[in-house]
Amino acid sequence: MTERTSRTVLLRGGAVYSPADPFATAMLVEGEHVAWVGSDGAAEAYARTADEIVELDGALVTPAFVDAHAHATATGLALTGLDLTGTPSLAAALAAVTAFTARQQPGGVLIGHGWDETGWPEGRPPTLAELDAAAGGAAVYLSRTDVHSALATTALRDLTEGLADRPGHHPDGPLTRDAHHAVRATALARLTPAQRRHAQRAALARAAELGIGALHECAGPQISSEQDLTALLELAAEGDGPEVFGYWGELAEHGGVETARRLGAVGAGGDLFVDGALGSHTACLQHDYADAAHTGTSYLTAAQVADHVAACTEAGLQAGFHAIGDAAVAAVLDGVRAAGDRVGADRVRALRHRVEHAEALDEKTVAAFAELGLTASVQPAFDAAWGGPDGMYVQRLGAERAAALNPFAALLRSGVPLAFGSDAPVTPLDPWGTVRAAAFHRTPEHRISVRAAFTAHTRGGWRAVGRDQDGVLVPGAVASYAIWAATDLVVQAPDDRVAGWSTDPRSGTPGLPDLTPGHPLPTCLRTVVRGRTVHLAEAVSSTATGTDTGAATGA
Repeated sequence: MTERTSRTVLLRGGAVYSPADPFATAMLVEGEHVAWVGSDGAAEAYARTADEIVELDGALVTPAFVDAHAHATATGLALTGLDLTGTPSLAAALAAVTAFTARQQPGGVLIGHGWDETGWPEGRPPTLAELDAAAGGAAVYLSRTDVHSALATTALRDLTEGLADRPGHHPDGPLTRDAHHAVRATALARLTPAQRRHAQRAALARAAELGIGALHECAGPQISSEQDLTALLELAAEGDGPEVFGYWGELAEHGGVETARRLGAVGAGGDLFVDGALGSHTACLQHDYADAAHTGTSYLTAAQVADHVAACTEAGLQAGFHAIGDAAVAAVLDGVRAAGDRVGADRVRALRHRVEHAEALDEKTVAAFAELGLTASVQPAFDAAWGGPDGMYVQRLGAERAAALNPFAALLRSGVPLAFGSDAPVTPLDPWGTVRAAAFHRTPEHRISVRAAFTAHTRGGWRAVGRDQDGVLVPGAVASYAIWAATDLVVQAPDDRVAGWSTDPRSGTPGLPDLTPGHPLPTCLRTVVRGRTVHLAEAVSSTATGTDTGAATGA
């Protein structure tokens, strides 16, 4: 494990985003914690004793981001392997598969991600014969962009025992449900420890480059493995990248509570699937899809949800569920309410059980989230990718239902805690892009201010794991922060009806970068986690003032 620093570091000459002082230009860090924020003039008193002085030259200092829903190994595999995200056509995707397999050593399983047939002119995924021809007979696994269906070559299918008898099997097309889980398990089981570590390192390094100081890893027997989560937590404990908080998505009746504790997870939830995804037609709806005569897939009943929440509450462990469609969300709410009747509503509320994605909500379900004390762990980039009049949401649901998805403003108005994430590799690690997506939601009534979105992507992630004191730059908080090349700071509200007072400089509301679409997103110069630098890009001058110049930089 990397040795922790106990150095004192003074940052000055910039803008520090802090509720302790909206006009702060300097900050003092002692070891792993923020010790002081204030003005450059007052900072002179600390300059004489600081081990290091960082000259910000006008840069912005903010709390580091928290990505509240990610899959590190899959993200790393996409970063270092075959990523089909944005591929413009079926023909281009097949050509990419051919080029990728030609570069690999024979044997093993090749893993790729990101195809999305809804944007292809052909309007369909490849047939099995087309995929086999492109892969040249190799065993290949290609997850769809939402990771709720996948393509698998014949060679990989043949390695998966009993595949044809599993729900979700298709002899010629994408695999869903149990068939998908089975081929994914086959593919991931053939990763070597070195391949897994390489992928996880790549994901954590990318997160650090983007100013992300913590990740919530949503693991489970249907999405990864115990070995995968253990390896990731061990890697994160070395201290060279973001902190990682693990969630283990397995029902209590199957030993999920005990496994979560044994693995060091903070919750028995995350990707504990109540349904699938809209793109794969597996999100569970109350009414048929607009482009398919069925309502999707239900994996858990309200009774199963109730049993799991009750068991987690009795164990003092946070529960969580993946629920996207309105029928799946309703099952979660009915189950959580029943668990409250069984073990006590106040005890259930106190643990802030989570719902991941929570896309199809109406006024009644939003009110139920507030009543039950649920945390909404949501991904604004979903709307940026699939919302709008021509997006996948409209294809799957029609315009009226699509426009109701991801109602962030209604959740905030009702007091529901928001924690923002990416679900990487479903959408990329991109924290400022995520904040922008919430502030410029494709459905205007769902927009929230940049300030509220930034809070959901920083402090919201800490609150979701019960660390209410962190995610802000105030004395006593953990010193996890990022330095940004961003000087044009504004207070950006979704429209002139909301928080107009806060856009007036006289209000003392601290500013953030202008995220209007078309403006470049801020560049991260440095990321610091618990006082230790985990990413350093360039151009923040630093001077060691003490005699211990060989110690690790603390900012």
